[in-house]
Amino acid sequence: MNNTSLKDAYIDKTRRDFLKKAGAGVTTLALASGVTLMAYPAPAQARNPDEAADPSKRWGLLIDVNKCTEDCSACVTACSQENGWKLDGNPSVDAQWIRKLKIKNPHGGHEQTFPVMCQHCAKPPCVDVCPTGASFKRTDGIVLVDKHICIGCRYCMMACPYKARSFVHEPLTDQKAHAPRGKGTVESCTLCVHRVDRGDQPACVEKCASDGHGALMFGDLNDPNSDISKRLASYPTKQIRADLGLDTGVRYQNL
Repeated sequence: MNNTSLKDAYIDKTRRDFLKKAGAGVTTLALASGVTLMAYPAPAQARNPDEAADPSKRWGLLIDVNKCTEDCSACVTACSQENGWKLDGNPSVDAQWIRKLKIKNPHGGHEQTFPVMCQHCAKPPCVDVCPTGASFKRTDGIVLVDKHICIGCRYCMMACPYKARSFVHEPLTDQKAHAPRGKGTVESCTLCVHRVDRGDQPACVEKCASDGHGALMFGDLNDPNSDISKRLASYPTKQIRADLGLDTGVRYQNL
C-alpha cells in the first residue's frame, strides 16, 4: 500500500471511529490535549453527566430584529469574553464566532442590524464536506468542531453559506478551559455548549436580557411548550437562506 493509500485509510478509520463514538452519544469530548468538554445537566431537565445528549431536544435561537439596535454589540462582546476569542475587529487574524450584520432595503432604504453566527443547521453542509469528521452535529442539534481531528483544510468554511466559521492563524494564549482552541483549526459559535449542558443560557442570550434588550431567546425547538416554540407558533419568523433547505436552528423575527 503506497503512502497515499495509507493516509486515506487512516482518515477513513478516524472518521468512522469518531462517528461511531458520536452516534453512541459520548458525553466527554477530547477537544485539545489535556482538555475535555464534559456534559452537565441540560436546561429545564437535569440529566446525569454520563448520559448522552438528549436526541428528543433541538436547541435553537430566536432573534427579534426589531429589538436589536445598531449601536448595541452586547452579544458580540459577551461571546468574546465567554469563549476567549479577541474582539479586535480583525477576524482574519483571530476567530469571530458572532458578528453584527447590517442590511438595507434597496427600495425603501430601511436598514436593520442583527447578529449572525453558526446557524446550527439540521442538515449542516460543513459536516457533509468534512473529510475527518471534525465537524459534527450533536443529537440535540448543536453543531461543533472537534479540534483534535480538525486538519485545517477549511472545506467547512467554503461550504458554510453564512460565513460563520473562522480559521485560527496565530498562536493562542489565555484560553478558556471550557472553550479549547488551537492554531490551524476552524471554529464557530457553539451555542455556549458548556453552559447549555450545565443548565444555563448561552452568554449572548444572558447578556442581551440583563441589558434589558430581550432580543435573543434560547430554548428547545422540539418542545411545543417551550417559550421559543410558542413564539415561533405565534409570530412569523424567517431563516436566512431558507431556500437552501438546511432547516436552521437560528430563526429571525421581524426580518
